[in-house]
Amino acid sequence: MLNINKLVVAYGGILALRGVSLEVRQGEIITLVGANGAGKSTLLRAISGLLRAKSGDIFFQDVRLNAMPAHAIVARGLVQVPEGRRIFPNLTVQENLELGAYRRNDAGVAASLGEVLTRFPRLGERRRQPAGTLSGGEQQLLAIARALMSQPQLLLLDEPSMGLAPLLVREIFALIREINNAGTTILLVEQNAHMALSIAHRGYVLETGSIVLSGLAQELAENPQVQQAYLGKDEG
Repeated sequence: MLNINKLVVAYGGILALRGVSLEVRQGEIITLVGANGAGKSTLLRAISGLLRAKSGDIFFQDVRLNAMPAHAIVARGLVQVPEGRRIFPNLTVQENLELGAYRRNDAGVAASLGEVLTRFPRLGERRRQPAGTLSGGEQQLLAIARALMSQPQLLLLDEPSMGLAPLLVREIFALIREINNAGTTILLVEQNAHMALSIAHRGYVLETGSIVLSGLAQELAENPQVQQAYLGKDEG
């Protein structure tokens, strides 16, 4: 579904991604594990058309995305939930959700809105409130729900648990699994490596802009190098 081949992205003269290659197959949850500054968010921004690659290729369903504008990438079914939620705080919850469907011209938008509000009952209760009055956890739910309004085939999630209490983190990860089970493929960037690997099918470890490990999520979770660096466990 998504194929990235030897992707290089630079900020000025500084390389942020150094020949990254990875694959996301339909139906999977793939997680990117890495420390702050490893290049995880940079990779998602490049896939979404928000950053231009210096070299390498990004293919989504056999179509090259490198020169494609972000709105056209969204129209193809590849949608990102950015780090920090990025909701529109002065608009209502419902208006935020409706903006998620701005590229759609089908007759099913109202039905999608009803489905989303049923899946996220707290948003349904607050649909007339300004989004900025929601709690942090509710704003994250809104950001995910807004993305679902565009009917994505591949959903990119950038640090969905950031700043949330442990109970809400578990709720967010249960939701991610539910969305995947309903048919949406997911590429997940998440500093909580333990939770990310617990729900993912496969994973990649990104360090200083390069993929250093990849494999089944369970294998990565049991890897001593990953345990020591990202799961808070000693090798012994």
